Amino acid sequence: MTKKIVLLMTCLTAFLWADQKGWYPHEGGLMKYRVNIRFGLEPENTMPEGWYFGRVSAVAADSAGLVYVFQRGAAADPIVVFDAKGKYVRSWGRGMFANEHAVRIDPDGNVWVTDNGDHQVIKFTNKGERLLTLGVKGESGDDDKHFYRPADIAFGSDGSVYVADGYGNARVVKFSPEGKYVKAWGKHGTGPSEFNIVHSIAVDSKGTLYVSDRENNRIQIFDANGKFLKMWTHLGATQNIFITPDDDMWIITHRDNIENITYDTLAGRIMRIDIKTGEILGAMESPGHWIHVTPKKDIFVGSLTGNVFRWYPGWLEEAAGVDEGQKPAK
Repeated sequence: MTKKIVLLMTCLTAFLWADQKGWYPHEGGLMKYRVNIRFGLEPENTMPEGWYFGRVSAVAADSAGLVYVFQRGAAADPIVVFDAKGKYVRSWGRGMFANEHAVRIDPDGNVWVTDNGDHQVIKFTNKGERLLTLGVKGESGDDDKHFYRPADIAFGSDGSVYVADGYGNARVVKFSPEGKYVKAWGKHGTGPSEFNIVHSIAVDSKGTLYVSDRENNRIQIFDANGKFLKMWTHLGATQNIFITPDDDMWIITHRDNIENITYDTLAGRIMRIDIKTGEILGAMESPGHWIHVTPKKDIFVGSLTGNVFRWYPGWLEEAAGVDEGQKPAK
């Protein structure tokens, strides 16, 4: 009897061991990147003495390789500009914003931001000269002159400007290149053309709009005039969408909206997406709130942890040595 019990226990243990689940694979395959987790701060902080980031809401890079960080801390200016290696170049914006959210670079190299505390979208030169302001400072609304906590900006090939008016309102607003109101669409809800936090927006080379309907765990897709085309519901609660000039799509996302808020953006995934089908082409872990991909395929992520991550192509071919963890990325 004892031998039978031992045999039974051995078989049961083997069965349970075999049934245990391991790590889930990376959707579409693992993307092989290394990371500098404190871009602009390591290996050397070249910002003015005493400066460091608060929560980093967004990051973008221009065609010259300059990197624009939009951050919420009081110790530094809200917009801090670095060269491609992380050396401080210039900054501006102190006292200008109530809650820093988005930064995007338009095709002409101008810098656009959203202030979702004061309900404005502002366009600057890359030196910080204000060129255009949309919305009324400190006033929320849903007419052609107001926003209610705008989240993001995107640009059409014809110069049109699209605003994700998304935390208080639930709409996309279209403007002419000169900033004249054209139209808006969307309302609160769960159906097509309805939104629950319009958190990000991007436009491809054909003028198609991709809109993160974050709390509904989907991306809705529209033509340039707001006609609903389709939606993707398999990519989770997408924080941010970035599309390169040649229609290479990247997102930073979370499994669902509850996980995103519960973990405060810490359980994210970077994914590369087939823009025609929505298929996931590759993925890797990264916390983050904002994403920008350069022509060299460096990936910049703005993190609410108070960091900018610079992911760059590369992979360790052997285990880390005793000194590896002490070496900042180059």
